[in-house]
Formats: sequence, C-alpha cells, structure tokens
Amino acid sequence: MQRITGFGGFFFRAENPESLAAWYARHFGISEVPKDYETPVWTQDQGPTVFAPFAQDTTYFGNSEKQWMLNFRVDDLDAMVAQLRDAGEEVEMHPEELPNGRFARVYDPEGNPIELWQPQEVETKV
Repeated sequence: MQRITGFGGFFFRAENPESLAAWYARHFGISEVPKDYETPVWTQDQGPTVFAPFAQDTTYFGNSEKQWMLNFRVDDLDAMVAQLRDAGEEVEMHPEELPNGRFARVYDPEGNPIELWQPQEVETKV
C-alpha cells in the first residue's frame, strides 16, 4: 500500500493573508510562499507528526470557532518562548513536562492556536 510520507503544505483561509504570512515568517522562520519557481520553499526537518481529528465540541483549541490548530516541533522550547515574548507575543507554557515532551501555546494575530512542542524520545516496548 502507498502511504503519505509527510505534509506537503497546509492551506487555510485568512482575513489578511499577506500580513499573516509575514507574522509566521518573522516569528517562526516559515518563509512565505515564493512567487516564482526558482526561490526555494520552506523545508521542515524530518520528525514525528501527529494527525489527530478532535471532537467538534473540543475545548483544546481554546476558541470554539477555530477549526484547526497547528503543532510545531521546536528544538529548544525555552529559547522559542523567550524569542516570542521578547517580540511582545503572549505565550502560555504547559505547567508540566509530559512523557512525550514539553509544550507551550501561542495564538497568531487572527486567533488561531499554535502549539509548540519540544519532543522527548519515548521508549517503545517491543
């Protein structure tokens, strides 16, 4: 069976696409979509990805009107949180480390939830 090998893109509607793309580039280093085929697109590091539908009435996203939430892997959560806070962004740290890593939450200018995740190796039992 053929299987998906990773995300090739994430497409969503925005009230101000240009401004929002610039915010993601400025705070997370996700380069804006090139306007030509010679300029390279943002390339992510290989790593674990969770694909998880949630119940329609979940409160996990923070705002019941939002239909999606991004989860970005980071190498150093403390450094990323400091960088965002230094730029004036409000960031909520998860109060405890979980077996799969550490988490923080920030919202983009349009109120979309973004979870930041510093993975921890999880021992698998064979």
